[in-house]
Order: sequence, then structure tokens, then C-alpha cells
Amino acid sequence: MVRRGTDAVGGNLPAELSSFVGRRRDLAEITRLTSEYRLVTLHGIGGVGKTRLARRAAAQLRRAFPDGAWFVDLAELGRPGQETPDRDDVAHLVAAALGLAGQALRTPLEALRVHLAQRCLLLVLDNCEQLLPACAAMIQTLLRTCPDLRILATSREPVGLAGEASYPVPPLPSPDPDQQPALADLLEFEAVALFAARGAAVLAGFRLTADNCTAVADICHRLDGLPLAIELAAARLRVLSPEQIAARLTDRFALLRRGDRRAPDRQQTLRGCIDWSFLLCTAPERSLWARLSVFSGSFEIDAIEGICADDEIAAEDLLDLVASLVDKSILSRSDRGSVVRYRMLETIRAFGREKLRASGAEAALSRRHCIWYEEMVERASTEWIGGRQAYWLNRLNEERANLRTAIDFRLGESGPDEGSLRILVTLPVMYWWGRGMYNEGIRWLDRALDRRTPPSPRRARALVLGSRLAFAQGDGELGSRLLEEGEELARRLDDAATIAYATFIRGTGALFGNDVPRAVALFENSLAHLNRAAQPLLDQRLHVLFTLVAATGLAGDEKRAADCYAEVMSLTEPRGENLHRSNAMWAFGLAAWRQGDLAAAAAHQEASLRLKQAGGLDDPLGTALCLEVLAWVEGGRRPRRAAVLLGVVDAQWIRHGSSIRSYRHLMGYRTTCEQRTRRALDEPAFQEAYRHGRSLTCAESLAYALHERRQHTAEQEPESQTRLTRREHEIAVLVADGLSNREIAKKLVISQRTAESHVGSILTKRGYTSRSQIAAWIAAPAANRPDE
Repeated sequence: MVRRGTDAVGGNLPAELSSFVGRRRDLAEITRLTSEYRLVTLHGIGGVGKTRLARRAAAQLRRAFPDGAWFVDLAELGRPGQETPDRDDVAHLVAAALGLAGQALRTPLEALRVHLAQRCLLLVLDNCEQLLPACAAMIQTLLRTCPDLRILATSREPVGLAGEASYPVPPLPSPDPDQQPALADLLEFEAVALFAARGAAVLAGFRLTADNCTAVADICHRLDGLPLAIELAAARLRVLSPEQIAARLTDRFALLRRGDRRAPDRQQTLRGCIDWSFLLCTAPERSLWARLSVFSGSFEIDAIEGICADDEIAAEDLLDLVASLVDKSILSRSDRGSVVRYRMLETIRAFGREKLRASGAEAALSRRHCIWYEEMVERASTEWIGGRQAYWLNRLNEERANLRTAIDFRLGESGPDEGSLRILVTLPVMYWWGRGMYNEGIRWLDRALDRRTPPSPRRARALVLGSRLAFAQGDGELGSRLLEEGEELARRLDDAATIAYATFIRGTGALFGNDVPRAVALFENSLAHLNRAAQPLLDQRLHVLFTLVAATGLAGDEKRAADCYAEVMSLTEPRGENLHRSNAMWAFGLAAWRQGDLAAAAAHQEASLRLKQAGGLDDPLGTALCLEVLAWVEGGRRPRRAAVLLGVVDAQWIRHGSSIRSYRHLMGYRTTCEQRTRRALDEPAFQEAYRHGRSLTCAESLAYALHERRQHTAEQEPESQTRLTRREHEIAVLVADGLSNREIAKKLVISQRTAESHVGSILTKRGYTSRSQIAAWIAAPAANRPDE
């Protein structure tokens, strides 16, 4: 091995001046990638912590490189306004960092290539984003001619070379304010741990307490888990409490200033950090960034094309521009089934909104956003009863934040416009009902109805919808007032569809109050009004019909229940509709259970669940009701299974945000099932089975309910068969390939001592005494797999 031409031992990695928090999984993945690829690029938005992560990863990897790990900061090259650097400019900076003296007979790149050709080292290139072409040219030359060189780069976008492994550096995990964990668990979130650590550094005695934990969690969530933003926020603890910091985050760019004076200017303020990313974008990319700020939450490409394209940004250019913003970490993408959705961190969105406002285009883009989502809801309503129902159910759920923004825009307009009511009443009822969004629906309807729009069928329907949501959330007084007002307006307008809707709600009130005969009469009356409505309103008719199946079944009218069930099937099956069809299966199964036909009852519940699964329906309410009846079926014949199902269904009710107690006409059956099950089992056995049901995931719950054996995985094998970690299994494969410990260490970029330790662990866990036994085991068809 040729000796290094520098005096430094182990490289020149800068010492860490503050504690390194979290990132264990990121470090493990970077180590794995560095073992497989010679160029690994950590990319992400400014302030996400790429440099600190690269330094820590290099420090952990350093022992695997005899010639050390070397850090080169490229930030001083390629500043806006300077002459564009070439690959020799970059090579000169790298050579200087490695301590190479000037060599007049060679170009900087040639001198660097000769120096690195026979060395085994890790080169960390920081801040490549402003000179990507020059960096790419230099890196390509070095990797082709220096076989033992590995490069770890940081950039706001990938370098773009063949063979590059790009690793998007995510923000730190932060708690969801809607599901905030206990105080003891908050520090498990790396964003909170970072805030606490930096807070203690600037304010002696600061710690997370029951009094401040809510504010700290809110800060970390609203700052998207961005380390730079969190550190800047923690620095404000010198003069503000966590609660005051959270209150001032509406103007985050003014609040989060004056960071580490030793850092580059662009990293001393949040605005400077984001502005640097903005300067690195082309003019069309900047324009699209600003326009995309009108979205809330996540969004899809069709919405981008429908809202952001115009004479300035052509629709045919949008895909390439979106791809560029993804590469530059302005947009993040996620797969949702067969579609891709995009999202901006709130900090990035807020910066773009400032730019959009400054351009004078904010109002126009917001209006285009609102109109596009109004039209999307109209499309959903026209395609709801058909094969695209599952698509629209999922799409509307994903678009919840954008629908709120569109409604809010309409509510902010002056004059008696019905635009906000248009979205609220056009959304399928199951959008609100199926996910327990009663409170949210009431809040929006309350604001929209306060506008005192002229009497219209839309206003009448909104009043009746509001009554249904109010009843669902237990506010009988508000529900009755809205129902009477809506029904009276509908009768004045002779609006048969809304009269039918109001009658149906009165019927559900009677049913939930356990007055089944009155409920049946009202549902039949609702159908009669629908028969004279100007439009077919198939969605509403199907809703009445499947509810009538349940009511007539509970009333003992088997023929009428069967007739209504048959009508639902005849209307839904040819159209490929699944939601109402699966709910009708539940209702007909409930009727069968009420008549004592347990086999038919269970068969219909299972068919309903399978139809929801096969159709891709996310229907937590319908699923809970099916699981309830399945538990009742088992209550008299298999008590332990009934107890597990009771635990399963209670967990499902919690996911939906409601309870079986809301269904007074069903609650008695649930109580009887639970009492019978407790009598059949002793209390400890009941509790054990119930807790087991509560602990199952959604997928496990459905598999249990449908008598499906969960796919056997290595994790489910007996603990007595001691399992290998992923790294150990990887090394076992290399042992089987005949590699020595030294060769394994070189391939995986770990020290030889670490490789020896892993091989020893494999031998111990498997009970082997030789490497040949490892090879024979790996060659077997049923070779063990890692468990993590």
C-alpha cells in the first residue's frame, strides 16, 4: 500500500462542536449504500442536516479506509454572480484540502488523480449544488481511475452520474399534534430531542416538562422537523418561552434569525437558507415553486397542470419542471397506490407564498385553485356510483387539506355567494360519515350558512346535511333546529330530493332511538319522495335502501328486507359500485342474524369485508359494523373467538372516532354478546383474548375475522431459533461466496475487526464451528433470513 502524501492521520474531518442527535437509521442506510456504491449523494433541502449527517457517517466509516476520510467544503466556489467554475477549479480546492503542494507540470485534476490512484480513502464533498456540472466531471474522472476511492457528497439535488446512489435526507421525525404521545415518549421523536438538547445549551436548566411539551411538539411539527429551523427556534429560548415561540411562528422567517455566527451567511437565518435554494432554481422553477404554494397538504399532477399552467408556464413543460423541483428537494413525492402525490414542507410553502404574494398573482392563483377543486368534487359526484368509487373515496380523503383551502377561499369572498355550499353539499355523504368527520363538517357548514345566502335547494340541503352531522356528534338540539329549518325551506321550494333527505334523517333518528317500526315507515316515505324528484339521485336512493334492509330485518319483515337487498344489488352490480353494495351485505347479514341464521349472517359479513378489500374501499365505519355482527355470531358458539373479535372491533371504533354506543338499536345486542362471552370464559381468559384483539393491526384484524392465515414470515418463527440481523445475513452470503474477512471488510466498507466480529456472531447463533457450515446453510433452499 502506497503511503499518504500528507501528514494528517485519518483525514481532516472537522470536530463536532455540539451533540449529534438521532439519525440512527439514516446512518445505517448510508453505511450500507457506501458499501455497495462508490458515489453516494445525500440530497435534501437546505437546513435538513446533510452536512452534519455526512460528517458523522464519515467519522463512523473512517476506520474502513487506511488513508482516512477527507472533508472538502465547496461552498466558496460557484456563488451567484461569480464566474462558473470548471472541474479543475473544484479539483484545486479538493487538492488543497488533502494538503497537496502545487504541481506546475500537472493540472489540478491530474495531480489529484495521480495522488488518489493508489490510495484507499473516503472523500466527503460538501455543498455540491452550486457547481454540479464541474463536480460531476471531476467525480467521474476520479472514480474511473482511482479504484479504491469512495465519495460521499452532499447537495440539494443528486449529482446525476451513472452508478450514483442518491439518498434523500428526510427531516427529523416530529409528533403529530393531533396524536401527541405521553411526555415520556416525546423525546423518542428526534426533532423534540434536538430542540431539548439545543434548548438546554442556551438556557441552563431547560428541559421538557408537562407544561411546555405541547408547545415544543407544536414547534417541531410546524417547522417540519428541519434541524436548522429547530436549532434557530431553540436559540430563542434565551428571550421567549416555548409557548411564545410557537405563537410567533406565523412569521417564522422573522423569528428564526441569528444562528451560529461561524456558519455561512445562508445558514444563519431560515430565510437565508431557503433563499439560497431559490437562487439555485431557474426562473421557471422559481415561478412554479411560488404557484405550488397555493396547495395545502399533498397534491397530484393533474391539479398542478389544471391550476399552474398558463401562457408563462406551458402545460407540456410542467412534468419536467416538477421533476426538477423534486430533484432540488423543493417537492417531495410519495406513492399512493397507483398514483404519485407531491408535498411541500410548510417552511418551503411559506417561502413560496411570500414570492407569490410579491408577484401580485396570489389572488388569481387562489381562485384558480378553488375553482379546480370545485370542479373536481363535481366530477367525483357524477362518477361516484360506478367503478371509480374507490378512487374517488381515496382521492377525496387525500385532498382534504385542499378542499378546506378551497372552502375557506369562498368563505373569504364578499357577497352572498354559494360557492362554499357548493363543495359541502356536493361531496358524497360518506366523505363525512364514513370517517367520522362530524365536527369538521359542522364547523364548515356553520360558517357557510352564516352568510345568509338566498333561499335555494342548495341551502336547504346544506341545512339538512348539517342536521345529520349534528345528530351524529350528539348535539340533538342543533340537529333538530337545522332539520326543521332545512325541511321547511325544502317544502317551500317543493324540493322533493331534500324533503326525502330530511325524512330519511328522521328515520335514522328513530332507528338509532330503537323505534324500529317508525323508522321503517319514514324510510318508505323517503323513497316515495325520491320517486318524484326531478333527478334520480342514485347515491341517496341506495343509502335509503340499504338502511331499510337493516330496519326491516330488525323488524322481522324478511320479505321486504330481501326485496330492498335485491334492488340494491340490481342497481350496483352492473355499475361496478361497491360501497353501498357492501353495506347492503352487512345489513342483510344483520337481518339474517336477527332471524337466528348464524351461518348466513357470518357469510354476509365476510362477503361485505372481502368486497371492501377487493374494491380498495377505505371504509372504517362499514368495517366496524361488520366486525360487530361477526362478534355477535361467535358469542354463542366460540367464546374465545368472540372475545378477540370484541377487542378487534373496539380498536376499529377508535380508529373511526366513534362507538357502537351511538347505535342504540344495536347496543343491546352488543351488551348481550359481551355478557354471554364473559360467562363462557373466566375473566382472565376473556381479558387476555380481548387485549389480543385490541393489539392487532388493521390487516391482522381483517385476516383474523376472515379466517385467513397470515403469511408466514421469519419474524413469526419461534424465538428459540436465534435469528441473524440483516448485516449478519449479508456477511453470511459473502462467506458462502468464499470471501475472506479482509475481503468482506473491503467490500462492505467496514473494518476487518468488525467483519471478524460478525462472522463470530454468525457461528455462535447458528451453532456452527466452521465457515463451510455457513456456506452449506446459505446454499440450502430454506436459508434463514434476517429479522431486522
